[in-house]
Amino acid sequence: DLKSELNKTRKLPLLKDTRASDSSQEEAIDQWARRRKQFKDSKKCSSAGGSSINSTITEGSVNSEDARSLDLGLHSENEDRGFYTENFHSASWVFRGDDVSPNNSPRCLSKRPRPVAIRERTVKIAKGTGSYPWGFRIQFSKPILVTEVDTNSAAEEAGLQVGDILIAVNGTDVTSMPHSEAANLARKGPDVLTMVVGSDISRYPNTPRPTCRGYLHKRTQSAILKGWRKRWFVLKHSGHLQYYKHKKDEGKCKPLEITKLEGAEIGVDTSLGKPFVFKCIPQSGSRIFYFCATSNQEMKRWLEAMDKAAHPVHQNHVWVDVTLHNTALPPLAIKNPECLGLLHQLDRSRDVWVQHYCILKDGCLYFYATLRSTPAQGGLYLQGYIVSEQALGSKRSVIELKPPSEEFKTFYLCAENMNENKRWITALKASINKWLPLHQAIQDFMNRPLEETRM
Repeated sequence: DLKSELNKTRKLPLLKDTRASDSSQEEAIDQWARRRKQFKDSKKCSSAGGSSINSTITEGSVNSEDARSLDLGLHSENEDRGFYTENFHSASWVFRGDDVSPNNSPRCLSKRPRPVAIRERTVKIAKGTGSYPWGFRIQFSKPILVTEVDTNSAAEEAGLQVGDILIAVNGTDVTSMPHSEAANLARKGPDVLTMVVGSDISRYPNTPRPTCRGYLHKRTQSAILKGWRKRWFVLKHSGHLQYYKHKKDEGKCKPLEITKLEGAEIGVDTSLGKPFVFKCIPQSGSRIFYFCATSNQEMKRWLEAMDKAAHPVHQNHVWVDVTLHNTALPPLAIKNPECLGLLHQLDRSRDVWVQHYCILKDGCLYFYATLRSTPAQGGLYLQGYIVSEQALGSKRSVIELKPPSEEFKTFYLCAENMNENKRWITALKASINKWLPLHQAIQDFMNRPLEETRM
C-alpha cells in the first residue's frame, strides 16, 4: 500500500544525472547548466541519522571533459550515491499496478474507490450568483473529474484546479457515486461547498496556492503623488501579486507591477494609524508595500492568501517518497518484490562488472552491496525503459535497459547465467508495464462516455 508506506517516509536526496552530450564542449556546458538548474529545483535536505543516502554534488563538482556525474555511484564507498531518475522526471507517469490490460484504465483513473497516486486536500467554495454560482465543471463518474475552472470564479479563488478528482462533497464520499448524484448533493448543500479533492501529483507536485482578487488601496510613496490609490489586485497560483488600475483591465492590459511573494514578510501594520492596513516586504529589494482593505474580514482574506503564497509547501512526488523510504529498509524487508537476487552492473568508466544484490519493486530497481547491507546504495527508476537481451563483448547474454531518449543512460546488467537473465528480463518488463505515460492515461480516460455538469 503506497499510502501506508508514504506515512513512514524518510526524506532522502536524489542524485540527478548530469551527463552532457559528447558533440562539443559548448553543448556540454549548456547541458550542464540546465542539469544544474534541475538539481537545484529538486534538491532535498538529508534526514538525520546514519541511514541517509548522502549526496555531495555541488555546482562546481563537474571537472571532466564531458561534464558528467558519477555513474550511479554504486562502485565505491567514497563516491556519491542515489537514484538515477532522469526519465521519470522528464515526463509524467501514472501507476496502474497490475491492471496492464489495454482495456483497463490506469489505477488512478479507474473505477477503484480510492486512487493511489493522489494527494488529498480540502477546498471550500463560497456560492456566488448566476446560473453557475461556483464556477467549475465536472465530468465522468467513478471518479468524477474537474475539467474546467472559470477565471475569476469562487472555485479558482479557492484553489480548485483542472484535473482534480472529487473524493467527498459536503462530507459524503463520492468516489463510487454516480455523477448526477454527486452534482445534486452539491446543489442541495449549504452556500459554502466543501469538497475533498485529490490532485494527480505527477501533474501537480506542490500544494496548490489559492488565488485572490479584489480592490485594495495601495499607499503611493512617489515624490510627486503621495497618499492611497485604489487598485485591482490579483494574486496568482504562481505566488505572484499583480495589480491594475481597474478590474476591467485584467486580461486586457499588462499589470502595472508584478511582485513575487515567495519568501516575503506579510503582516498587519499599525504604524500608520489607519485601520485594516497590512504590509508586504518582498524577499528581494528594500521596498515595503502597504495595503488597506475595506474591512477586517477582507484584510484577513488577503493576509491568509498572501501568507500561503509567501510560504509555499513543497512536496515530493508520492513515488519519490515511497522509493526513498524503501532505501532505508534491508533488502528482504521491501514487501512483495517482483524479483530479487544477484546482478552485475557494467561500470563503463572502468570497463568492469560490479556485483550488487538487487530488489525489483513496482518499476524501481534497488541496489545493495550485499544481502545484509542497509541502506540501499542507490537505484534506477525504470519508467519508459525498454528491456532486451543482448550480446556484449565476451558475454553471450546481457540485459540491456535502453531509455526512450538518447540523452539518458543505457544500463547493462548480467545475472549468474542465461536462465537467470531471462527470469530478470521477464520481471523487468512486467514491472515497467505497471506505469503508463500520463498523456496516454488521460487520453484513455477521456475516451470514456461523456457525463458533465456545470456547477
